[in-house]
Amino acid sequence: MEIEIFLTGSNGFVGKYLKNKFKNCFSLKYYKRDSNIKINSQVVLHLAGIAHDLKNTKSERDYYLNNTELTKSIYNEFLNSNAEVFVFLSSVKASADSVEGVLFEDCLPNPKTHYGKSKLLAENYIISNKTSKYKRIYILRPCMIHGPNNKGNLNLLYKLVSKRIPWVLGLFENKRSYCSIENLSFIIKELITNKKISSGIYNVSDDHPLSTNDVIRLISNSQNKKPLIWNVSKSLIRIIAKIGNTVLFPLNSERLRKLTESYVVSNEKIKQAIGKPLPVNSKEGMLNTFMNFQSNKK
Repeated sequence: MEIEIFLTGSNGFVGKYLKNKFKNCFSLKYYKRDSNIKINSQVVLHLAGIAHDLKNTKSERDYYLNNTELTKSIYNEFLNSNAEVFVFLSSVKASADSVEGVLFEDCLPNPKTHYGKSKLLAENYIISNKTSKYKRIYILRPCMIHGPNNKGNLNLLYKLVSKRIPWVLGLFENKRSYCSIENLSFIIKELITNKKISSGIYNVSDDHPLSTNDVIRLISNSQNKKPLIWNVSKSLIRIIAKIGNTVLFPLNSERLRKLTESYVVSNEKIKQAIGKPLPVNSKEGMLNTFMNFQSNKK
């Protein structure tokens, strides 16, 4: 029997990718914003919401309406329907904005932003209102998702490298986990089709974290160019950043921290639950993303 999915957020970055990826595997029905919620499908895949707003254009209310209250409404309808599977796309930022060491699912959540807080409130509502042992409920916490046509910090970094602007923070070694949309779609498909996977909260990331220097090299590789990574003194960079705290300058202390901090996420729990390796390794997935950026420029 063909599985039918009730999909929210079908016009977002992840939603558009999954629509194309799943069109030959599942029958899809779409949620239309501001319409009555009626679920007649076996699976609910809830992607809709507001992502972390880098431009600061969203209000506090926007986050809680779109990330918390909408999730409550979709989830309530799921509980009252015959649907068997609910997959909610949350975020690692519901757990922590910064990480010391490695982030696991059992850490005590302490989000600082309205984005993270609104996602955590949605998670807590789902967890506290699980009423049937026959329904499978999955909360996914992906780290930074990347893939074809996505927007965000990776695009800004890509443009910087494309303009042959040297990366002067070469001495700042960090490690960040990323999530290829190919691996995310693989995981979601497994959750939908494998009834043996237990309900729960799962971090989602690629297997190996990458440094920003690694990412710069992969961008350059996608463009067949030599990476321009300069090892400028950390002390000098920090002095420049402090100057940027008081005068208008591209680099200040806060921006330096964000550019050089580490954020490593464990994906062991989801891999053990699925019992299969992820299809795309970290560098391959990132290179695929940048090759797509390159082809879209032509």
